[in-house]
Amino acid sequence: MSHAFDVIVIGAGHNGLTAAAYLGRAGRRVLVLERRSVVGGCAVTEEVDPVAAPGCRVSTASYVASMLRPEVTRDLELARHGLRMVPCDPGVQIALPEGVVVPWWGDSERCRNELARHSVRDADRFIELDRELKALAGFLEPFFMESPPDLYATGIRRWREAGRVLRRMHRIRGAEIGRLLQFFTGSLGDLLEREFESDVIRRLILANNTYGKHGGPYQSGSATGLLFHLLSGGEKKAQGFQGHVIGGMGAITQAMAAACRAQKVELRTDAAVAKISLRDGRATGVVLENGMELSASIVVSNCDPKRTFLTLVDQDALDPAFRSAVECIRMAGPAAKVNFVLDREPAVRGMPAGHTAAERSFFTLVPTLQGAEDCYNLAARGELPADLWVDCVMASNVDPTLATAGRHMLTCFVQYVPWQLKEGNWDLRRDELGDSVVRKIGAYAPGFADSVIARRVLTPLDLERTFGITEGNIFHGDLSLDQLFFMRPLPGWSQYRTPIGGLYLCGAGTHPGGGVTGAPGHNAAQRILRDLQP
Repeated sequence: MSHAFDVIVIGAGHNGLTAAAYLGRAGRRVLVLERRSVVGGCAVTEEVDPVAAPGCRVSTASYVASMLRPEVTRDLELARHGLRMVPCDPGVQIALPEGVVVPWWGDSERCRNELARHSVRDADRFIELDRELKALAGFLEPFFMESPPDLYATGIRRWREAGRVLRRMHRIRGAEIGRLLQFFTGSLGDLLEREFESDVIRRLILANNTYGKHGGPYQSGSATGLLFHLLSGGEKKAQGFQGHVIGGMGAITQAMAAACRAQKVELRTDAAVAKISLRDGRATGVVLENGMELSASIVVSNCDPKRTFLTLVDQDALDPAFRSAVECIRMAGPAAKVNFVLDREPAVRGMPAGHTAAERSFFTLVPTLQGAEDCYNLAARGELPADLWVDCVMASNVDPTLATAGRHMLTCFVQYVPWQLKEGNWDLRRDELGDSVVRKIGAYAPGFADSVIARRVLTPLDLERTFGITEGNIFHGDLSLDQLFFMRPLPGWSQYRTPIGGLYLCGAGTHPGGGVTGAPGHNAAQRILRDLQP
């Protein structure tokens, strides 16, 4: 054994860093191990092409700070460690094929006036629905920063768990419970067709649904994303907050790394873990790929559940039924990223002349409701849809330091692509995806293809290889009702503990799920500290 620590955290993604910082703040000796040469996991800022465009950086994977928890920002003093976020306004903005751009402004009256151009009735209903959704999201908010209810508790703990839920929900009325159930189990497509007559406004709301989730808008549970995106974020705990991070998303994890170092947490990069060491059914440390053994009384995995239990833990150490349940967790990442260096900003048709550079930084190329459903169904069959859903962020419009003189940075999230292709493989068809995204943007911004200096395409397979997330699933498991709350990652194991003593999970595969929130890392650290109390 080369050294001994109280806690070893596997993976320096934002949740791993969050957990480490809280544990270090509590006086524990913590070591964080990262397989890559840079900390940050999927929240990193990197050059797109160091040869063709040196010095031009972009948020490689995650790209907007929408739900970073205010508690984490405050507790870890991330602003003091250099984090700066600029609110996105509009937070959502769609570009339509007919050359119309529709922004979703943060100010309700301004938003109402904008949408009234398309339907006065729908504009009023839009504001009403937004207000209702925020109220419903408020009931869910307290559960975000704590362990989900433990349905398997017994004795007095069972009554305590019931009391905790009642305290959180005692003000909710029957009608509100009914609406929550409608959003959790209902179809977004049916909801929007029932509530709105304007296809434009339907598409605007569709564009703010949960990204990276399985299922088209007409599938059950697809309305959940409307609530998910209205949970609080930002330093001031604003509902529905979205922020451009100065320095890219890597600035979040660099600030977290600084917070860790301030608590004497040790961070090691280029330190890939080969397996978790076990003795008498308990985790005792890790073995690195280079053969080095490191000991600790607690091991915390920021890896997804499949990578943790099916790769890092010996098969014989787990009950076969548990392993089988882990194998059944739905992953099959349905999203990709394409990052560009450009010599000019895309000239999106219909972009209002009065928009500032920051207001031009968002534009989503979103299909109709049926088009999105068709897109998902094609991807589910292993086909690459010809008409893609592409979410575009001109990051350098808000943060010019990301690009060198005369260059512009565009990052694109591509929704509904297959994890496993029916024909060929991603190594052969990577450029096909990149070319399809270029054509898609060019249909809305003529001349776009000629502006491309460099690009980097990250297929679901590339996301797995680069960031170590199984099957390229950015949420470490689909955000569906049967894989949320006390069902995440598995029924009976939602409290961040695992069947192996001393081994915990802290990543997005645990409650409350994906997104750059810090909530799973925070909650896991609190659970560990409670378990360590005498």
